[in-house]
Amino acid sequence: MEAIHARIAELGVVPVIALDDAAQALPLADALTEGGLPVAEITFRTQAGQAAIRAIAKHRSDCLVGAGTILTIDQLHAARDAGAAFGVSPGLNPKVVAEAIRMGFAFSPGVMTPSDVEAGLDAGLTVLKFFPAEAIGGIKILKALAGPYRHTGVKFIPTGGINTRNFTEYLASDVVLAVGGSWVARRDDIAAGDWEKVRSNCRAIRAALKKD
Repeated sequence: MEAIHARIAELGVVPVIALDDAAQALPLADALTEGGLPVAEITFRTQAGQAAIRAIAKHRSDCLVGAGTILTIDQLHAARDAGAAFGVSPGLNPKVVAEAIRMGFAFSPGVMTPSDVEAGLDAGLTVLKFFPAEAIGGIKILKALAGPYRHTGVKFIPTGGINTRNFTEYLASDVVLAVGGSWVARRDDIAAGDWEKVRSNCRAIRAALKKD
């Protein structure tokens, strides 16, 4: 799990992607990798999610693939069985968290309150999703929330409202491991097969991170 989180931290931005057609998975992975951002969180919001994860895990091993919007233990198992290297959820379900830990699966549930953070820490988690980041106050709120827990070493992956204008501000904070964002590979660009747009977005992210 530590190696996976280290890789996510190195990349800095995790594209959050809802795929409507599993056939789009491999071209998507290729575009992300060619753009210099070989990582994807494929959400379970669509029926194609599990098949897309399986395709990337099997045929594009150089692209780190995880599963998002994991709401149940069954989805947790489906993600792991498909080959997902990590999992993310919008909230903290103690039963799902306990099962992820039992499985030895790198899992980051969503938090937005001190009680949520303490529940995650109590379960032994070290990386938590901060969601919905911008809607509840952005980086200012995250820094205030993280303050009492900084000594624990817990890190956050802010998601929700992250975009080209604010992602570097989040990444400048030492409590942020990485950010999640849907702007990298938008649903309409994927539907149109505009892989050059995805590559361009990835290159812009890499350039911005090098500049900072």
